[in-house]
Amino acid sequence: MTLTVAIVGRPNVGKSTLFNRLTGSRSAIVHDLPGVTRDRREGNATLGDLRFRLIDTAGLEDTNDLATTEGRMRAQTDVAIRNADVIMMLIDARAGVTPLDSHFAGLLRRQKKPVVLVANKCEGRAGQPGMYEAFSMGLGEPVPVSAEHGEGFGDLYDALRPFADAADPPEVEDEFGPEEETEELTDEAVEEQLRQRPVSLAIVGRPNVGKSTLVNQLLGEERMLTGPEAGITRDAIASPFQWRDKTLTLVDTAGLRRKSKIDESLEKLSAQDTLNAVRMANVVALVLDVNGILDKQDLTIARHVVDEGRALIVVINKWDIAENKPEIIEDLKDKLAHVLPQVRGVPFVTVSALKGQGMDRMMETVFKVYDLWNTRVQTRKLNDWLREMTERHPPPLGSLGRRLRVRYVTQAKIRPPTFVAFVSRAADMPDSYARYLVNGLRDAFDLEGIPIRLLLRQGKNPYADKG
Repeated sequence: MTLTVAIVGRPNVGKSTLFNRLTGSRSAIVHDLPGVTRDRREGNATLGDLRFRLIDTAGLEDTNDLATTEGRMRAQTDVAIRNADVIMMLIDARAGVTPLDSHFAGLLRRQKKPVVLVANKCEGRAGQPGMYEAFSMGLGEPVPVSAEHGEGFGDLYDALRPFADAADPPEVEDEFGPEEETEELTDEAVEEQLRQRPVSLAIVGRPNVGKSTLVNQLLGEERMLTGPEAGITRDAIASPFQWRDKTLTLVDTAGLRRKSKIDESLEKLSAQDTLNAVRMANVVALVLDVNGILDKQDLTIARHVVDEGRALIVVINKWDIAENKPEIIEDLKDKLAHVLPQVRGVPFVTVSALKGQGMDRMMETVFKVYDLWNTRVQTRKLNDWLREMTERHPPPLGSLGRRLRVRYVTQAKIRPPTFVAFVSRAADMPDSYARYLVNGLRDAFDLEGIPIRLLLRQGKNPYADKG
């Protein structure tokens, strides 16, 4: 059993900074503004030889009113506390113990979970009075740390070690140690390993189109904070998910607005977090509101996904309240064909995230496009195809008045399918003929709806350096 630790505390005491430090990542957004974290975030943490599951939570608020954003944030934190083995309560030592700190310390003392009190921001002398004041909270001896500067983590290790040993007793290793794997993997074996990894599915779109509701519906729990307010989600939150016999990581992201409308530094961080989630995803689901199909910002997001080489599906949400459904579908097809001509046949599905309609159909589409994204074509088939394509429409003349020759084509990589064509004079090959080849690849090998990359290379002329 793996130890699970939840970091709790009032807003702006450094919970996300500590989370990033222990997980060795920058996945949690850190900002001076209180209340940046709203959803609970999980990650694998390392502290010396300790390995444990770490949960970052929203700042504790003294409200349970689920009609407010703060109340729903508090409910998310309560879930994290219930799921944790150990609670790590953080205070800001420089600010001292506040009434809100004391209030929540009282709540934690009534819990049946062990609590480790951590006094953050203890670098220098400014935090010493607050650290000594923390003894009055009744949660034991405080552990002085500086999450930002990485100080005091030896003491934190000592505080967590007993709980880690109780959760996962150390195993006795074989006296000869683990057997090392020395076999080198082929390209095909590496690709097979990639396919065996959990599929990363990022849910993106404009604010308030139902992304978090969709994720909650798939997970079967209120994992993400939702509500009528736009822009509730700020971080990209990853959650493990099992669909049938498939393993995935669902990534809920902050809504993306046009750059001209983003004027706050926090929203810029959220937008960058979303773009990073797209870059790391395998499949991206672009969620649209049925009442606003593919406006300019939706199209910008779609183009970004394709430019990053990710597999894209379009999800039309709130289909249960749609009117003129045939017109909506035709409008969507026309706009996709116009804006993404390089990715013909992007698949789309209609769902109602609130009512749970269309979830299986959506996931079937996700794995269909994922399989296409992992396609590898045999070199022999590629060159048979190339011969037919060049016989049907020979390449044009080059700058020297000689007809260009496409001598050979091979697939360099998958995810997305990337092909290399060796051309007599690559610089002279017009874009129109390259598009002809890409469209031919799409038709011949059933690669509809995914990005295809075609790289032109020029072989060396053995006579170039001879007089």
